[in-house]
Amino acid sequence: MESIALRAMALPPPTMIVGAHRSADETQRLHEYSPGFDMERFAAHEEFFVDDVRRWTRSRFGVTLPTEHTAVFGVSASGELTLALGLRHPNLYGAVFCASPGAGHRPPTVLPNPLPRAYFVAGTLEPFFHENAARWAVALRNAGADVVMTERAGSHGDAFLREELSLMVAWAFEP
Repeated sequence: MESIALRAMALPPPTMIVGAHRSADETQRLHEYSPGFDMERFAAHEEFFVDDVRRWTRSRFGVTLPTEHTAVFGVSASGELTLALGLRHPNLYGAVFCASPGAGHRPPTVLPNPLPRAYFVAGTLEPFFHENAARWAVALRNAGADVVMTERAGSHGDAFLREELSLMVAWAFEP
């Protein structure tokens, strides 16, 4: 099983994580994060992440990383955003780290090419989110993407979501 081998790996390489605050309003957040609800609102949020956050990171830290060293990460509703951004911008994000994605954004019938690598994790006690993570993992794998799907004992929001991030980073960025 892939996840067992990943857990035996050393610490991940030095990594910079750039985070963005989110709206506390769940409805507003879903409309920003999932292209299926309000395309105009989603497009504005997409532009913020793809253009503004990347430009700020370049100016603030003086780094421009190549695609193979850049990932997008999200949990739950932001997992939907992660999937949408990763599929829409594989030239920017070489990997997608997605934990317990919501189901407002589902795999399209035809997936774009190229596809980013994808690492999913979901809890055994969160069937709705686990089912959607598995759905995406199968769709991406069937389209030829490099995919890891891990499940952990736990429910939505449990600590395993934070614990898995270092494994995701090690999987994507270890030489």
